[in-house]
Amino acid sequence: MNPTQETKTSPHIAFIGGGNMASAIISGLIKQGHPATEISVVDPSAEAAARLTAHHPVKVASLPGPALAQAQMVVWAVKPQHFKEAALQSRFHTRHALHLSIAAGIPTRSIAGWLGSERVIRAMPNTPALVGRGMSGLFAMPGVNAADREWAETVLSAVGERLWVDTEDQLDAVTALSGSGPAYVFYFLEAMTEAGSGMGLSRDQSYHLAVATFVGASRLAQVSDEPPEILRQRVTSKGGTTYAAVTSMEQDNVKTLFVRAIHAARQRARELGEEYGG
Repeated sequence: MNPTQETKTSPHIAFIGGGNMASAIISGLIKQGHPATEISVVDPSAEAAARLTAHHPVKVASLPGPALAQAQMVVWAVKPQHFKEAALQSRFHTRHALHLSIAAGIPTRSIAGWLGSERVIRAMPNTPALVGRGMSGLFAMPGVNAADREWAETVLSAVGERLWVDTEDQLDAVTALSGSGPAYVFYFLEAMTEAGSGMGLSRDQSYHLAVATFVGASRLAQVSDEPPEILRQRVTSKGGTTYAAVTSMEQDNVKTLFVRAIHAARQRARELGEEYGG
């Protein structure tokens, strides 16, 4: 079945792993109109199965089996250390399917080798997908055709935006920037909340101000044609309060240290591939 016919024929999509990200995609697909009866999940955890079925009327199995043969797409939402075992258990039932991996670090060459298929797309989503505002980077193997790419985009559009990269090693940078990126935002929110509390505001007041500021500034950057340097300069009058804060951060090399931290995240993404992709 051609995946471009999805809206008319509702092909079956199987998820290997039923954690938070899988649940978010499933929820988004159902909201888009994909029938829950055409979604199945394999997860050995009874707790995960109970959580999923409490929110979505989908079929959940504890182990891969012949029922996977009905899936035209398999979404791999397992932890990196469990991917190989799950793939080897599933490969004889899923060779005809399009494979979409959202497992961090595992390279496509390993996935293709385990599954015996070159129709592999690797994606790196992030946790804002849980509220439909995620960002996913994608890379496709040569065995993936245009219709497959379009179908993967449709599935991931259920949880946010998508961005294709040209080379697989760029996914490590995607992981470091947007995959891990929400944690950086939360880290700064922690700091801003702590600062506000130390200046006489309540924690609730400080947190509310910090979150609203991040949301508003992000939206301004999103709709503006100007680069972040210019947007920053527009609120940084020399001798003013913002200037004092930015000068303090520059003196402490905050930007340099932040860039170094993101490079550390990319390096760890590479290591995950080496550790679990063999």
